[in-house]
Amino acid sequence: MDNDINILKLAGNNQTKNSESNSSSPAVKKIPKELRRKKFKDDISFPWYKRLIDRLKNDSQFFRSSVQLAFVLLCAWIGIEFYLFMQWGMSDGIASFIERPPGAEGFLPISAFMGLLHWGFTGMLNTIHPAATIILIAIIAVSVVMKKAFCSWMCPIGTLSESLWMLGQQLFKKNITVWQWLDYPLRSLKYLLLFFFTYSIASMSVYDLNMFINSPYNKVADIKMYLFFAEITPFALWTIIILMLASVVIKNFWCRFLCPYGALLGIAGLFSPFRITRVKETCIDCELCTKVCPSNIKVHQIGQARLNNEVGQVWSDECTSCMRCVEECPVKETLVIRSTKKSTSVTPFVFGSLIVGVFIAVTGLGILTGHWKNSISKDEYQFRFQNLDSPLNNHARGSVPQYGPTD
Repeated sequence: MDNDINILKLAGNNQTKNSESNSSSPAVKKIPKELRRKKFKDDISFPWYKRLIDRLKNDSQFFRSSVQLAFVLLCAWIGIEFYLFMQWGMSDGIASFIERPPGAEGFLPISAFMGLLHWGFTGMLNTIHPAATIILIAIIAVSVVMKKAFCSWMCPIGTLSESLWMLGQQLFKKNITVWQWLDYPLRSLKYLLLFFFTYSIASMSVYDLNMFINSPYNKVADIKMYLFFAEITPFALWTIIILMLASVVIKNFWCRFLCPYGALLGIAGLFSPFRITRVKETCIDCELCTKVCPSNIKVHQIGQARLNNEVGQVWSDECTSCMRCVEECPVKETLVIRSTKKSTSVTPFVFGSLIVGVFIAVTGLGILTGHWKNSISKDEYQFRFQNLDSPLNNHARGSVPQYGPTD
C-alpha cells in the first residue's frame, strides 16, 4: 500500500507540472493488487554468490552496470597491454616486449569503416587492422538485433557519459533539458558527421582503399592515437574537459549531439525486432517511465496517437534499451521488451545476455577464424617506431603521402 501511495504522489506531481501544457492528461489510476510489480529486494538468507546471481537475474540496472563495469575493465586491460607495448616500442626495443593487443583497434573507427567497405568490394578482410572491422561488425550486429543497446550496455564512452550526468544530478538535483526547438538541430549534428565520414569513405575506389589500408600511416594509426592522448595539446585537452563538463549538466551531451557512432547505431537499431512496448490497457499513466528516460523519450505517450491502439512501441532512434523505464514501471507486463506487439515479453536478463552474447559471438568468430591479429611483425613494428616522425606516417590534409614497397 505504501508503494502505491508513493507512486501516486510522484505521478500526481508529474500531472501537476504538465497540467498547464497538457490539460487533457489522463488521470492516474490506482494499481490493482494482482498487477503490482514488486521491486527487487536482496534476500540476505542466500549465500553471497546466490544473492549475486539472484540480483543479476532480477535487477536489470544492476545487471547492466555489471556489464558496463566488465567492459570498462576489459578496455583498461587492453589499455595497460598497449601501454606496455608502447614502452617497448619507444625504448627502441630495450624494454621487455609485450605483444600489441588487437582489441586496441576498437578505437580506430575510420580504419574499421574502410576495412568493412574494402571487405565488401574485394571479399577479403584486410590484415592491417582486421580486429577493427570485426569489432565494428559486432557493434552493428548488437544494434540490429537489440536496438542501440551497445551505447548503454557496453560502450566505455557511454558509461563515462552516464556517470557524468548522474554526478550532475547528485550535485545540482537535476539535469538541464535542452529546448525541443534546439534539441532537434543539435541531434542532427551527429548525423551530419556520420554522413561526412560515410560519404568520404564510400567515394573511395578499391585502389584508394588499398593504398590507405596498407599505408605506413594506417599501420601506426593506433600508435598515433595513443600519442595523441599521451602528448595531448592544451586545445585538445580543453575540448575534452568542456565536453565532459557539458555532460555533467546535460544528459549524454556527446552521445546525443555529436557521436557519429551513435548516429550509425541509431539507424541500425531501427531494424531491430525488439522494442520497448507499452500496454495502454494496464498503464496507470504515472509517467515515471518518461521521467527516468535518459534520452528524454515520451515513453508514457506511446500508443496514444490512436484511441483504439492498446499497445505501442518505442521507435525512437535515441532509445538505447537501457531498461530504466522498464525497471521503473510499477505495473506487471505493462512496459516490457517484445519483438512484436503481441509476442511474449523478453526478460531484461535474457535481453542483456543477448547483447553480450551477440558481441562475444561475432568477435569470437573473428578470433577463431584467424581474422583478429594483424600481419605486422615485431621487426616491422620496431622499424615503424624508429621512423614515427617520418612524413609518411602523417595524414596530410586528408590524403595519404605516396609510399613505396619498402616504406
